[in-house]
Amino acid sequence: MAGFILHTGDFSNWNVYRKAVVICDVTEMFVRRAFVSPNRTIDQMRQAARSCKQNIVEGVSDGATSSKTCLKLLGIAKGSARELLEDYKDYLRQNGHEIWKEDDSKLASTREYCRTHDNPQDFVAKCEQRSNATVANIMVTQLHQMDFLLRVVIKKVEEDFLANGGISERMMAERKKKRGY
Repeated sequence: MAGFILHTGDFSNWNVYRKAVVICDVTEMFVRRAFVSPNRTIDQMRQAARSCKQNIVEGVSDGATSSKTCLKLLGIAKGSARELLEDYKDYLRQNGHEIWKEDDSKLASTREYCRTHDNPQDFVAKCEQRSNATVANIMVTQLHQMDFLLRVVIKKVEEDFLANGGISERMMAERKKKRGY
């Protein structure tokens, strides 16, 4: 390792980030279409979707100097995704729509599509062709997958910290190396 500042790389190709962009863009399309008059739910859903995406960006970026901050922000992203998941489930329940069951063929095909497609424009275009209930169920699926991916990323950050330490340890190691200890 050269130096003690980690290089975080380009996270824009990470599955978790690309899924967050899809969730953010589809949520914006959904709230514009599903709610007739402005209300607090619209603001909450927009903020939760944005928070999820932005905290991944900030967490990964801040991870260059602080594993603790990275983990905290990824945890906030996870909480925002779960909040948004609950909003979509509330929408379905409060409007008399079903939440797809585990054995529903629509859920199986949606899981596969969500797993293999992450272009926001394509995703929004496909969702615009579907009912609000279908879009909400698709987003429930997306958010479950997002939750899983965030758990994986958080675990990786934890494992990296345990294996390589934090910035203080890396700084001291580099200083000792520079002094010839």
